[in-house]
Amino acid sequence: MESGAGKHWTEEEVKALLSVWSEKNIRKQLHGTLRNKGIFIYIAKRLQELGVCRDWKQCRAKYKNLKYEYRTVKYAHNSGDVTKTMKFFHDLDAILRYEPVTQLAAEENGRCSATETKLNTSPTTDSTQ
Repeated sequence: MESGAGKHWTEEEVKALLSVWSEKNIRKQLHGTLRNKGIFIYIAKRLQELGVCRDWKQCRAKYKNLKYEYRTVKYAHNSGDVTKTMKFFHDLDAILRYEPVTQLAAEENGRCSATETKLNTSPTTDSTQ
């Protein structure tokens, strides 16, 4: 597939990105890592093996955009608005459902600290991951 900077991602390219992203070791490395250039270089190489020619910056940008769009739709659904949808919502839900979410907790001295909690997990589904 011929793809360059500024070109839209095709459905096949997004599916390839999601398949690499869904791998447990990739999800673990992406979670909580702020400096993740190396991970996206690896993802870009894996995508090239699948016939998708995207550089690491394009992969990171698409990752961030998909994650943002997923959270927007998820928030809308939780608020009762089921009209908001996206094409790969169910695929992303399977990938992101068990991702710990950092929440701010107020401490006694008025400062906030970050705590991690897992959303939508139960003992049976958590052990299958």
